[in-house]
Amino acid sequence: MGVIELQRILLADDEPDILEISRIALETVGGYEVAACESGTRFLQLLVDFDPDLVIIDALMPDMNGLEVLAAMRRMDGFETTPAVFLTGLVLERDLRDLRQSSAVDVVTKPFDPMTLPQRIQSIWKALDAECGGS
Repeated sequence: MGVIELQRILLADDEPDILEISRIALETVGGYEVAACESGTRFLQLLVDFDPDLVIIDALMPDMNGLEVLAAMRRMDGFETTPAVFLTGLVLERDLRDLRQSSAVDVVTKPFDPMTLPQRIQSIWKALDAECGGS
């Protein structure tokens, strides 16, 4: 990634409170431009027009689960390598392992402190930058 700065995040979570708190934290504390939606279907509709630098996907949503959303995104031109982070309330190790073995770059577990979410996302972004030989 090198010099690319994280600016645009697409966020999907079917829990309205989590979605709103996460959006506000990412925008207000993190300074990111955020598009937020409550379903995997809507996420895929917003993806092309919003063109995010990074996506955050709830692992469990009623219309499509996070793995299905991520797989559909990976099949879309231009989004094969867009960094994805799962947001999940899953606590079983096998569930977390499945999420980590996907093409997502990290997993953030619920509950989380919304005030530190932007810092966590920035840390994930910087780790990706370092892996890609950035500064």
